[in-house]
Amino acid sequence: MRSTFLPFSKPSISEAEIEAVAEVMRSGWITTGSKALAFEQAFANYCGAQGAVALSSATAGMHLLLTALGIGPGDEVITPSLTWISTVNLIRLLGATPIFADVERDTLMVSSETVAPLISEQTKAIIPVHFAGAPVELDALRQLAAASQISLIGDAAHAAGTEYRGERIGHRGTTIFSFHPIKNLTCGEGGMFCSDDAEMLEHIRRLKFHGLGVDAFDRTMQGRSPQAEVLEPGFKYNLTDMAAVLGLGQLSRLDGFIEKRTQLAERYNKLLVEVDEILPLITPTYPMRHAWHLYVVRVDSKHEGMDRDRFMAALKEKNIGTGIHFKAAHLQRYYRETMPQPQGTLKNTEWNSARLCSLPLFPDMELSDVDEVVAAIKEVLA
Repeated sequence: MRSTFLPFSKPSISEAEIEAVAEVMRSGWITTGSKALAFEQAFANYCGAQGAVALSSATAGMHLLLTALGIGPGDEVITPSLTWISTVNLIRLLGATPIFADVERDTLMVSSETVAPLISEQTKAIIPVHFAGAPVELDALRQLAAASQISLIGDAAHAAGTEYRGERIGHRGTTIFSFHPIKNLTCGEGGMFCSDDAEMLEHIRRLKFHGLGVDAFDRTMQGRSPQAEVLEPGFKYNLTDMAAVLGLGQLSRLDGFIEKRTQLAERYNKLLVEVDEILPLITPTYPMRHAWHLYVVRVDSKHEGMDRDRFMAALKEKNIGTGIHFKAAHLQRYYRETMPQPQGTLKNTEWNSARLCSLPLFPDMELSDVDEVVAAIKEVLA
């Protein structure tokens, strides 16, 4: 058994990044400023996006976008139930109705086939999730959204550095990224809104800081204009320079992170072939680059009493951490009670929700750590 605990995720922070944050703190300008602007530009360049807006979280980005689209009572938004609960919560908080699309059993992503039957006259947006670092099949969803004249919002919380058919996620359309500590790129907390819609970019930039007609930091003023006018009610979702400078350092290392994550994932793939009761996700066959944000398996044990939760507890006893991504939103208590799903409509979602388990995967791991995880899995299931 391991002598030290192996978490399922851990950020890789360099000494240079620590010093960059310290330099910002010593500068006297620690809130949104030149570093946040530089991070926006660098991230837009990396993705090939027309523009980007740095935010305090991906949840903030989703809130601002749904607000900017005017989504509210009487509207419907199609999204998977197998996602982090923030998107579903925001739809409800704005008075709209989430409509849950089932996922493909072995990729955990929606498809045009699962989404199309759910579109109605009330549908205002589709929010597919790029899951675990793999991209959703976008072409068919883009065609579907365009034909129905509804918004397609890319949830790329898992997909910084992911590529789809030769383009980085964020290059086209409207996309929201997360920089939470477990993500491939972290700011501690943070998010980024990318779009090729110049008017929407300006709207999000305004909404993120109280609805002011100028950004929180005006490079010509070296600060915020005291004459700034409120053009509409807005929020307070700006990213600080302390967080942004960490993001800049992380962005410069992102491709290296993905390379290491890929090596670790390939090792898992090779070794877990020997374990019949552990079912990794299937990598999509269309042209893509997987960013390997998570290494997700399904625990389908034949042993009496060995379900996913007991499996995770047994691994923890062997000093190995795991995670669940995610318990389906419609199975959470509030949604069970307020909008119960007709039985059988989300079969793949529910089957996976009961079995999902994320194994340790982060850049500072070694291949030998993967070997130890798989050895422990075999012991637990023996």
